[in-house]
Amino acid sequence: MTANPKILILGAAESGVGAALLAKSRGIEVFVSDNACIKEKYRNELTDANILFEEGGHHAGLTDEATEIIKSPGIPESAPLVVAARKKGIPVISEIEFAGRFNHAKTICVTGSNGKTTTTTLIWHILKGGGINAALSGNVGNSFARQVTLGSYDCYALELSSFQLDGMFTFRAGIAILLNITPDHLDRYDNDLGKYAASKMRIIQNQTSDDAFIWCMDDPLSAEMVAKQKLNQRIYGISLFQKGHEGAYLEDNNIIFNINGETFSMTIEELALQGKHNIYNSMAAGVAAKLIGLRKDTIRQCLSDFQNIEHRLEHVSNIHGIEFINDSKATNINSAWWALESQNKPVIWIAGGVDKGNDYTKLYDVVKSKVKALVCLGTDNSSLIEAFRGVIPVIVEAGSAAEAVNSAYLLAKKNDVVLLSPACASFDLFENYEDRGKQFKEAVKAL
Repeated sequence: MTANPKILILGAAESGVGAALLAKSRGIEVFVSDNACIKEKYRNELTDANILFEEGGHHAGLTDEATEIIKSPGIPESAPLVVAARKKGIPVISEIEFAGRFNHAKTICVTGSNGKTTTTTLIWHILKGGGINAALSGNVGNSFARQVTLGSYDCYALELSSFQLDGMFTFRAGIAILLNITPDHLDRYDNDLGKYAASKMRIIQNQTSDDAFIWCMDDPLSAEMVAKQKLNQRIYGISLFQKGHEGAYLEDNNIIFNINGETFSMTIEELALQGKHNIYNSMAAGVAAKLIGLRKDTIRQCLSDFQNIEHRLEHVSNIHGIEFINDSKATNINSAWWALESQNKPVIWIAGGVDKGNDYTKLYDVVKSKVKALVCLGTDNSSLIEAFRGVIPVIVEAGSAAEAVNSAYLLAKKNDVVLLSPACASFDLFENYEDRGKQFKEAVKAL
């Protein structure tokens, strides 16, 4: 403990510690405060860097001398300390906003309710394949601030959540990508889809005519929001149904990339990532890579040899003809819909967790055609059970990943799929979606 800092960082996980390290490296007085216990890894980093911090609560008068606050994305705007700071006129920003002040490299920024991590990682894969010194960061991998502190990169592939975008004011994306907007995290936006959509649109704030915006023309809410914008940047659409525009579109079974007068194509069968949603992800990544200046042969090759990320429709095992798939990263309705829609075998569906105001009726059609049994994995499964009673013939409950896997295995037959695609957050039984996915995989391997 010490006197109050000039820059106060709230939250001491990857985002907060990354920001602290960057501030320290630039000679900025900084103090870190976390209401919970700090993980040993991050506590050691702060100690080794001689950064002052507190944990297990915030001391009285914490904000008295702070000139700026960097808030971790998991802390809501309604948190008392944040509300008090804003009343005092203290700026509250995100770690992305802070790191952007010290970055001079190109940025490719990806947002959307679904597909962000896959698309951002795919872009990074293509950049590396093209010989570009690129970093993967933001809401995936190391924090942006940590990367700016530790390395000198030519380009960043940044995944940006709505929470991160909310704290960004002067940051400017060189290439901004909006994949889709569907209901998610509405508990953080007063259950107002319009407020959530407006948050996503912050991805294009501050862009100039030198910058580019890639967006999905087939997504209704994105189209509605884009129509309201005054756009002066270069615009590139991606679509499975509309044709001839700049960007990428589908013609028969071929993806046509049409960027700045140059066209090239590849078949959808050549894509490493299969499924309708992954066509959009691949289109967005391909357009971004071409805008950076990569060769079309490099883009084709990298779109063909990419290996999917962990916890996103990840094949785990095939036991006695039963396939087990880990889609733990599917924390909302739309992600679960895509996962279910992509299955060609009868599904034993493992779902549940912390409900974020889900409207399960949006899943009824795909569930009726795909799902034979539901295993509810959570501490309170009442809304899930109520929503699917009479829709799914068999519904059981489980209080752990091991219990869920064992129940699903008993319900499944040869040529069935056991799919973990929760449609909910993980914080009731697990540390995060990664922990949930890892426990699922361990349970499968223990069968």
